[in-house]
Amino acid sequence: MIFNSVHFILFFIVTTILYYALPHRYRWAFLLAISCYFYMVFKPIYILILAGTIVVDYFAGLFLESTTNPKRKKIFLIASIIANVGVLAVFKYYNFINDNLTELLGVFHIKNEIPMLRILLPIGLSFHTFQAMSYTIEVYRGKQQAEKHFGIYALYVMYYPQLVAGPIERPQNILHQLKEKVVFNYDHIVSGLKFILWGMFVKVVIADRLSIYVDIVYNSPEHHSAISSLVATLFFTFQIYCDFSGYSSIAIGCAKVLGIDLMTNFRRPYMSTSIREFWTRWHISLSTWFRDYLYIPLGGNRVSVYRNMFNLFFVFLVSGLWHGANWTFIIWGALHGFYLMFEIMFDRLLPSVKLPRSIRWMLNFVLVAIAWVFFRASNFQTAKQILKNIYTFKPGPLYIGNASYLVYSFLLILFLFAAEYNAEKLNNRYAWLYSERKVLRWSAYLFLILTLLSIGVFNGGQFIYFQF
Repeated sequence: MIFNSVHFILFFIVTTILYYALPHRYRWAFLLAISCYFYMVFKPIYILILAGTIVVDYFAGLFLESTTNPKRKKIFLIASIIANVGVLAVFKYYNFINDNLTELLGVFHIKNEIPMLRILLPIGLSFHTFQAMSYTIEVYRGKQQAEKHFGIYALYVMYYPQLVAGPIERPQNILHQLKEKVVFNYDHIVSGLKFILWGMFVKVVIADRLSIYVDIVYNSPEHHSAISSLVATLFFTFQIYCDFSGYSSIAIGCAKVLGIDLMTNFRRPYMSTSIREFWTRWHISLSTWFRDYLYIPLGGNRVSVYRNMFNLFFVFLVSGLWHGANWTFIIWGALHGFYLMFEIMFDRLLPSVKLPRSIRWMLNFVLVAIAWVFFRASNFQTAKQILKNIYTFKPGPLYIGNASYLVYSFLLILFLFAAEYNAEKLNNRYAWLYSERKVLRWSAYLFLILTLLSIGVFNGGQFIYFQF
């Protein structure tokens, strides 16, 4: 079930009413049941995969807590990780590895007899796999008690607002909230609805409108000029942000309406003036996951500068692979790794050189946008053609298509940028949505709703990050 659908709106309304109508002792079971329904709308059979990993990790947590033998604890943890990563590897990476093996063997004129799997990737598999792994790792480290209530643990993995595209929660933040009694709170409801409204706006009005132009240019880049390729790349830079941050806002809002606080996943990343800062603002739940469970165990920055750069580069390679079984995602991750390595060396070799903030912001934005070319392109050849169009400044007119769509797109980007800049100055809040002046606040609600209804693109389909 996708958030930007009538089905979900009805689901959300009915779920919220029944949740508050039920006694507290029945709510966990109700939330688990409706979360299962939410997931099974996509493809019912895949609920069995999720159920299998839930059972494995639930018992792994109990075993990890019950034993004091370090070797046995490590065996239980490794078994849990293998179970989770194994499922991910089969469904997400098997065909990718097999396809590359076929090409490699072809160089030596050897036929690869291993068959390809004709299966669809379970939606959101990478997200709930990482959330489940964070639980067993935290129990292993002694930072989280094993959850004895199987239903509560299952709900921790299955909780519908963030089930398929995050935020990737930690057990310390959400497990205890799932047990606490929630009373109807008007302020929480209103706050949650604001998150949902803003998320719907940036997804349906901005992201899905920008995608129309992006899809046309990226689907046949050889037929488009440099200026069209530049515009499409600019549009995708904002499309991916609005699409994913929109999902996160809706997820946070839905959870808040039900009395659960999820972590912030985006914090105006395009206001960053360095790649390092960008990754403290973009997909925060994933970047902190890699920091805590991969980067720091590798040694983090407590090692030599060269080992530190290797750690960073390796983490971003893994991050790229996490996003998709395609060389374009690996290149995207590698680029960000190179960017960070360059920043480290620049700061060490030229510590006294301080570029103006505006220049640093512009350079950072351009570097991020270049990397997005590989993220968006369906293959390396497409990315290469887009970049070739731009750096050779391929002549030709700007592709217009629907002129009103193009004008709306530029105006919406300007509006978003102004809103983000305003929020940056006012410490994370869109002033007009939270103004104490009722006229301004209700005018903002009305503007967003009317814009949604008048120029929203309601056939934009699912969120981009569902494929991960």
